[in-house]
Amino acid sequence: MKRQAGTPQAGVESVDRALALLACFDEGDHSLSLAELATRTGFYKSTILRLCASLESAHYLVRLEDKSFAIGPEVLRLGSIFQKSLRIEDRIRPVLRRLLETIGESASFFRREGDRRICLFREDSAHSVRDHVVEGERLPLAMGAAGHVLTRFDRGDGKSPATPEPSMALPLFSFGERDPEIAAAAVPIFGWRRGEIALLGALAVSGPVSRFTPELVGRIRISLLDEGRELSAQLGGPYETAGIASGTEPDP
Repeated sequence: MKRQAGTPQAGVESVDRALALLACFDEGDHSLSLAELATRTGFYKSTILRLCASLESAHYLVRLEDKSFAIGPEVLRLGSIFQKSLRIEDRIRPVLRRLLETIGESASFFRREGDRRICLFREDSAHSVRDHVVEGERLPLAMGAAGHVLTRFDRGDGKSPATPEPSMALPLFSFGERDPEIAAAAVPIFGWRRGEIALLGALAVSGPVSRFTPELVGRIRISLLDEGRELSAQLGGPYETAGIASGTEPDP
């Protein structure tokens, strides 16, 4: 599979090409041959060998006895630093504020705790009539869009996400479930935790059913899915890695 990253758009071309080589490695790739790297990047083999020499010197790649290349220990060291320095709130708060600004309804981040869901972070709508939820509040897991996301994408052991249903499309919507006057939409957020991809929580927007018009629902679909994908990528759990395909929920 040829990587689009092989064509640099900005910055230093040699650095972009070296990073494109590292990006070739997927989960399950123990090592890649020179031919496989050439196929995935579209680079000449002579170019790859020069780049790999620099990456080997810095321990980002290692060359095995069969002449194939594998990820080096420096990548693991940086990954460990990333995990230890990552503050999830610092990544989520800006997303909630952007959703509030774009959609105009309250935005929240929920995490599963047993048979309940807890609101970890929240940005409230300026509307006097809104969905009233406060940070730290525990809500039923079986009702509401965020609850559906947390149950459908949680394997149940706190580790890797469950395989989604083939027909499932995101975001998931709910109308009048927890409260007959409230509607909501939510998407899963994945991240790297304890050595593998895990479901970290649900990113949601909610508000009065009366304001969830077809026009607003359309904006929610686009904004919520885009923000969910970007946030998961920042936290180390891209949707593609978690096996989630893009899609749109049928009209309510």
